[in-house]
Amino acid sequence: MSRPPPRFVPTLTEVVASPAPAAKSQSGPSSVDLQRLQEQMVHRVMQRVDLTLDRLLRETVGRLVLEHTQALAPSLRDEIEIVVRQSVNQAFEQELASQLLDKS
Repeated sequence: MSRPPPRFVPTLTEVVASPAPAAKSQSGPSSVDLQRLQEQMVHRVMQRVDLTLDRLLRETVGRLVLEHTQALAPSLRDEIEIVVRQSVNQAFEQELASQLLDKS
């Protein structure tokens, strides 16, 4: 049987960015040490987020470019066919004109 989720679940930014609790005793780590530790942890987490984000963005952009290319392919084929037909017709007309001039 699964338990319902807790009412409040802190997000990663709340956990990482929240101030470290003050040291209760003199023998524990100082607030400067805790702050430095927190800054190091934030830095490491941001590096990991950056690497993951970079990979996911590359994958997403690649997928989107492929999808758009596939969607454009039929209209590109149509446009290329029109240009090729026009080029061939123009070449035939020029060759025909050249043949007629040579015969006169």
